[in-house]
Amino acid sequence: MAQWQIDPYHTQIEFSAKHLGMMTVRGNFTDLSAVGDIYPDDSKRSKIQVTIQMGSIQTHNKVRDDDLRSSNFLDVETYPTATFTTTAIEPTGTDEFSVTGDLTIKGVTQPVTLAMARLGEFSDPAMGHRIGYSGSTKIKRKDFGMSFNPILDGKYVVSDEIAIAIEGELVEQADAETAHAG
Repeated sequence: MAQWQIDPYHTQIEFSAKHLGMMTVRGNFTDLSAVGDIYPDDSKRSKIQVTIQMGSIQTHNKVRDDDLRSSNFLDVETYPTATFTTTAIEPTGTDEFSVTGDLTIKGVTQPVTLAMARLGEFSDPAMGHRIGYSGSTKIKRKDFGMSFNPILDGKYVVSDEIAIAIEGELVEQADAETAHAG
């Protein structure tokens, strides 16, 4: 079994939504972790779980960030984390995958499928054995209990559809038996 962890310094989870149907507001989460069993040569056996600290949301606007943290949207006081746990990984091409899993936001779990691509692999003694991935999906925020929906002049202030983009590196961890044997 190959146990892997996300490299938090080389991983990003970003999102975007339309404001008034015009401008795209982009943001990201700065505090996340992931662990999993990755089999580079047998992706169907791989599994991963990602945990996002929802209070780490940032859109580069304090007033908007505080609103997103409030009960209007993410309600981080009640639901401090969101999680994604894989349920299936299917190859769709060379270094391309369909990754399906359970996404839980605000205590609501929905199945979500990401289009993923393997970006490459790197190994050296200082940085370890690592594999890079990127992926994307779209979700409907109302499906996760974020139904606050103010309208201005007939337009929704925040779109229901949220685009999510992920890019990161997973680092292989030392085998516990090998690490204790030395």
